[in-house]
Order: sequence, then structure tokens, then C-alpha cells
Amino acid sequence: QVQLVESVGGLVQAGGSLRLSCAASRRTFSTYTMGWFRQAPGQEREFVTAINWSGGSTYYGDLVKGRFTISRDNAKNTVYLQMNSLKPEDTALYYCTAGALPSDWVRLASGYNYWGQGTQVTVSS
Repeated sequence: QVQLVESVGGLVQAGGSLRLSCAASRRTFSTYTMGWFRQAPGQEREFVTAINWSGGSTYYGDLVKGRFTISRDNAKNTVYLQMNSLKPEDTALYYCTAGALPSDWVRLASGYNYWGQGTQVTVSS
């Protein structure tokens, strides 16, 4: 079992930046693909970004490409999500996730094994 704990999100103005982190409970963290999904009220959970075990491959949803950056520090069992140029439509509950899955599946929520509790990000206009 892997426990994932996200940092506290927050309220930020449009155009601003915010950095989320997610700490994993196990040293086997370094073997997992890590991802971020988000879910706004009344909407389905949406893929944001993912990073493979080594950090050598990253994947982004079309709506965040060029604005968000995912990274990981395997020595600290932590994955980061740097969010820049935030927009009101980025407002959502953001979830950290981990899994052992092929690269073709990284955009599918069903491919991941472990989920954090979610952290709220609110972007005001």
C-alpha cells in the first residue's frame, strides 16, 4: 500500500502561480509512474500530467501544456506540480496518483493504483 499526501492548495489570482507537492509513503515510490488529475464540480476527473519512474518522460493534458510542469525527486519520495499562468478554469480539486502502468495508459484514471485525498486549487478572475 502506498499513501499519498498532497500539500495544501490555495487561492490564487488569475495569471498567478502555485506549486503542489505530493509525498509518498514508500521507498518503492521510485518505481511508479506519478500523475496529477483534477476534478471540478459536476465534471469528470480530468488528466493533468504524469511523469514516469525516472523522470525521463512527461505527459501533459492539452489544457495545461506549456503552463504546468511536473517533476519528481525520488530521493525525497515526492512529486511536484508547478502551475503557472493560472486561469479560473483551472479551479478544481487536484489529486496525486501513483501506479505501475504502461505509458499508453498514463492519461487514464483507471490505470493508477493509489490516490491522494485531493487538494483544492481556486483561481479567481
